[in-house]
Amino acid sequence: MRKLVYFVGMSLDGYIAAPDGDISFYPLPADFIGWLGQEYPETLPTHVRPHFGVAADAPNRKFDTLVMGRGTYAPGLAVGLTSPYGHLRQYVVSSTLGRIDDPAVELVEKDPVALVQQLKQEAGLDIWLAGGGKLAAALLGEIDELVIKSYPVVAGTGIPAFAGEFRPTLFTPAERKEFGNGNQVTWLTRA
Repeated sequence: MRKLVYFVGMSLDGYIAAPDGDISFYPLPADFIGWLGQEYPETLPTHVRPHFGVAADAPNRKFDTLVMGRGTYAPGLAVGLTSPYGHLRQYVVSSTLGRIDDPAVELVEKDPVALVQQLKQEAGLDIWLAGGGKLAAALLGEIDELVIKSYPVVAGTGIPAFAGEFRPTLFTPAERKEFGNGNQVTWLTRA
């Protein structure tokens, strides 16, 4: 069965983006970018892959399906990208978006848990939960693994990694990789 993996970047104080959704304050040293392009090329939007040294047609290594919230989808939409991850099956969970004018992206207006449970039963690579915090909190019971890209910066405020009810959920650290500037990637599995 496929896993739902919350592959997400966050500040030291647990924010995945600034209050306006901006992520440009995260430091991206060359060794980290190289590693990301090699190990998780599918997590780079299709249009920026060549800028990271990743071929546009590079094969997906870990994920073939993406589930994201409206806030994660909105920045691409704001610049005219209706299908930011054309190399993945894309689902946008939103009850307020209304519609998506791209057949490559499916709008899910209700019950993201049912969607993920259905996707887990299908054959294929794992499912990437890209954010945001409200969606991650709603899907916490379905998250099988966390891959946290931790940046050595404190944001102070912003969009939290999980924005929901108090629901302590244990995960077990499985691996950690550190980069020259202090960026870290930690893999955790549901305890």
